[in-house]
Amino acid sequence: MKVTKRSLFILVVIVATIAVDQISKALVRTHIQPRTEFNLGERISLIGDNFIMMNVENAGAFLGMGSDLNPTLRIILLLILPILVLGFVLRYILKEKSLDNWSLFAFASIIGGGIANVYDRIVYGSVTDFFFIDLGGVFRTGIFNMADLSVTTGMIILLLVSFKKKKENDNLEKTV
Repeated sequence: MKVTKRSLFILVVIVATIAVDQISKALVRTHIQPRTEFNLGERISLIGDNFIMMNVENAGAFLGMGSDLNPTLRIILLLILPILVLGFVLRYILKEKSLDNWSLFAFASIIGGGIANVYDRIVYGSVTDFFFIDLGGVFRTGIFNMADLSVTTGMIILLLVSFKKKKENDNLEKTV
């Protein structure tokens, strides 16, 4: 297989996403006391009460959903299904030559974030989450990590790119 600038770009984004996520999680696991059922753990205030770091092990998916599923269903929904989806998305972006650079970056960020969280589930049995944002009740997140941030950022970029393409298509139709 010939390595092109395009496939190298995809690989670099995926590897960088995984590296940033795994390094940040290793630092959190090493330096921040984890939250347990008996202990609230350490909370580090980065920007007042608006941006906080903590160490929470999430046995489920987004916001802990799925953590109480039976083990077989959890393996299917949190490991096998994501691996299949990530594989299909990777195949799609490698084969679909019409994708613009923003879409490639977005898909590669989603794949990298997905791989990083699946890796945690396989190796640790849970995903380490550590960021929490609360903007005075106006905007409040669950506890998340860099992989989650990469997936979310990728989804937002894809949404913006699709709106831009729709607008361009609508403008093109008006001129015809």
